[in-house]
Amino acid sequence: MAEGSVSVAQVESSFQKFAVHGDTKATGKEMNGKNFSKLCKDCRINDGKNVTTTDVDIVFSKVKAKTARVITFEQFNQALTELAPKRFKGKSKEEALQQLYGLIVGKEPANVGVTKVAKAAAVDRLTDTSKYTGSHKERFDDSGKGKGKGGREDIPDTSGYVTAYKGSGTYDDKVKDA
Repeated sequence: MAEGSVSVAQVESSFQKFAVHGDTKATGKEMNGKNFSKLCKDCRINDGKNVTTTDVDIVFSKVKAKTARVITFEQFNQALTELAPKRFKGKSKEEALQQLYGLIVGKEPANVGVTKVAKAAAVDRLTDTSKYTGSHKERFDDSGKGKGKGGREDIPDTSGYVTAYKGSGTYDDKVKDA
């Protein structure tokens, strides 16, 4: 092998990683269109100028069998052979294919940045009960633990005493003494 060239086994390893991405039943022998498109995007084959997502989809449809929904590694190589001259214009087919292989080797499907994680600081600020005001403040005790129904509703005092009466609960003691 010439210097700077990449072995087909290394490319096949990346092919298998992308082929099983997102599919628990996949064996790694065949790749669907979605994963082929992801491979092209993650490995920067799809540059938006020379090779677009439309080009990738057209090449995928061209190399797969008429009724099939997946491509094998041989068909994958065929697709790369078609994409290489588009991606690296002005180079020979073999040289362009080797550079395309160089983009693919050692890559894995990227999961970082796919789904954004909520900022913890904003959630902490919104759920900090010490910063609550008004009627919402009454729903929590000093430790920040909720008071339950007592914090949500006005429960009437049915003890028989006026709310601000300081001697509440002393009636039984007075009756016993008399």
